[in-house]
Amino acid sequence: RVTLLDLIMAKISEKSPVTNEETMVFLRHADFLAGCFQEKCQAVLKLTSAADAKDEEALVTIRLLDVLCEMTSSNGQLEHLQVLPGLLETAVDTLRLTHLAGKQTVNIFTATHAMTGQEEISHPAVGFKSHLIRLIGNLCYKNKENQDKV
Repeated sequence: RVTLLDLIMAKISEKSPVTNEETMVFLRHADFLAGCFQEKCQAVLKLTSAADAKDEEALVTIRLLDVLCEMTSSNGQLEHLQVLPGLLETAVDTLRLTHLAGKQTVNIFTATHAMTGQEEISHPAVGFKSHLIRLIGNLCYKNKENQDKV
């Protein structure tokens, strides 16, 4: 699943123009990926315990967030995802929960807390909070209704 999401990410990141047919496919995929993220976003919180550091669902959720961030960086998918029910609320709630989890245990969600001396820990959840903030910012971009919600 992670590999498939990597392929989707590569296609979305391409700077070549897309056809109307490709745009429609991206929009259908955006709905599906956003729904998957909304269902699985709590899985990332399991990564705070060392025993679950390689949890597959959490790794898929992290990659889903990366893809959604990239999709909301494109004007074609942005407007569609901005009005998707529950996506913004899920992102804000997940940000709150990761912030609290980071305060209660070793904060694996932020790069500054993942450094020990000169070595950086390469934990899969490093940067998760910043990607959530990016998604929230993208969803609020030029959208008064979403800005008011946040």
